[in-house]
Amino acid sequence: MSSDGAAPAGVKPTHLDPSPLGTKQYWDNLYKTEISNHADNPTDEGTVWFDDSDAQAKIVEFLDDNYDHLKPCASVIDLGCGNGSLPFALREDGWTGRLLGVDYSELSIKLATQLQSTRRQEEDDCDLKEVEFKTWDLLKDDPQSLQEEGGGWDVVLDKGTFDAISLSEEKDAQTGRPICEGYADKVVRIMKTGAIFLVTSCNWTETELKGWFEADTYADGNGNQEKRVKLRQVGRVEYRTYEFGGVKGQTISSVCFVKEEI
Repeated sequence: MSSDGAAPAGVKPTHLDPSPLGTKQYWDNLYKTEISNHADNPTDEGTVWFDDSDAQAKIVEFLDDNYDHLKPCASVIDLGCGNGSLPFALREDGWTGRLLGVDYSELSIKLATQLQSTRRQEEDDCDLKEVEFKTWDLLKDDPQSLQEEGGGWDVVLDKGTFDAISLSEEKDAQTGRPICEGYADKVVRIMKTGAIFLVTSCNWTETELKGWFEADTYADGNGNQEKRVKLRQVGRVEYRTYEFGGVKGQTISSVCFVKEEI
């Protein structure tokens, strides 16, 4: 259970111990199995992360309640899209702009593409614009290769990807630091000024996510090194809370940040 009693806001939390969930091999093996399961049973679409907290529906509801005006034309990217369940849900909810799911596992993208094809064959209404899927590694690939028109994306989503990166023992080749420490900078570089970043985690509390993403300022992601930007929390998704040992918390946290100039 997550609680809010961890690191102070603006201070980066202590790193997590490495886990197999932080390796590409783990996810390749998972998606290989899910591709096989779907081939045997087309109704088996694989894992929907944080489904026990109804996170996906609550994320869509949060975006509807707070950013409904963006639905007709906003560009949306889902980092670590897995089987594509969140982009599919947004498309069905009326997000009609460019919608892209990326993942560093080729097998993830194969599964998501396969599911989209099956869905379109089975559904009567095939008028929905297809979701794009692409194999892409936020931490290693050139951010410019995914730049949306106008310098960045309007909405950036992360449902469990920062969790997995936080469990990796991999170090940045240039700095020697854990790769999770460079994640926020990479996210900022693909966002427009004024864009939102909505991150969902079961490993980090709301306060800890603020520490990871609000603690630093960054060079502008559009190549203008004179301009500085930061991420600032502007909202949260409300989940059912629990109390244990006198401490209140929730099983996951979804925190929304905006990119702004400083």
